[in-house]
Amino acid sequence: MSSPEKRLSSRSPVRSSSKSASRAKRVLKSTRLKPATKRSPAGKARAQKASKVTSAKKSAPKRPVKAATKAKASKRVSKVTKPAKALPRRGATKPILPLVKKPLPPPPQPTFEEAAALTAFESAHKEFTRGRFAEARNQFRTLIEKYPTVSEVAARARTYLAVAESRLRTDLAQPRDADSLYDRGVIELNRGEYVAAQELFERALKREPEAAHIHYGLAASRARLGAIDTALKSLRRALDLQPKLRIRAQRDSDLNSLRSDPEFDQIVFSLAE
Repeated sequence: MSSPEKRLSSRSPVRSSSKSASRAKRVLKSTRLKPATKRSPAGKARAQKASKVTSAKKSAPKRPVKAATKAKASKRVSKVTKPAKALPRRGATKPILPLVKKPLPPPPQPTFEEAAALTAFESAHKEFTRGRFAEARNQFRTLIEKYPTVSEVAARARTYLAVAESRLRTDLAQPRDADSLYDRGVIELNRGEYVAAQELFERALKREPEAAHIHYGLAASRARLGAIDTALKSLRRALDLQPKLRIRAQRDSDLNSLRSDPEFDQIVFSLAE
């Protein structure tokens, strides 16, 4: 029988050889080259396009640098040679140009008919302002009949004609005797219608010129209207006809506008003494 030491020695070289073989296999596996991966058809197309673009860039002729630089330089020179606009200084005021007014065109000249219509209207209007309403009515009527084509003047004449006719109707409706006209004048004086009161007193005096109370009423209405001279004249006539009216005149408020005149004191107070 063999000894144990010999057995151990006989096994050891076998194990060592097996370990070295396994290591060699590992090295061989690691050193093997991996097979090249197959590309897809899309990848091949992209690669071909990229190669074409790079080849085109390489084959394209380069632009001349000198011509481009010359063009840029000429543009810069043209920009510099343009005259620069002068900027206004701060605080500088612009000159104010005088306004030139255009002359107005001359007014159009009236025709022969328009001028004649205006003349007839002026004469009729004078009669109207004087209180002669019957005469003014007749003149306005003839104007409208004679110049109907002059529309503006005819329209104004119709307006005044209507007023004159209404005044004539009221005059016919009013009383005609002196006492009734005086009473109506006193009513208008108390109402504050001084113009109407003056007209009524004047109409009453035409019927009774020596009536002292009518002269006194006329003096009061004229004093209210501010006609100082004519009012003093009517007051003097009233006191001459009837001296007892001085007491009434001394306190009458309708005669207040006459009191500052020295003639009023002479008429009312000096004669009373």
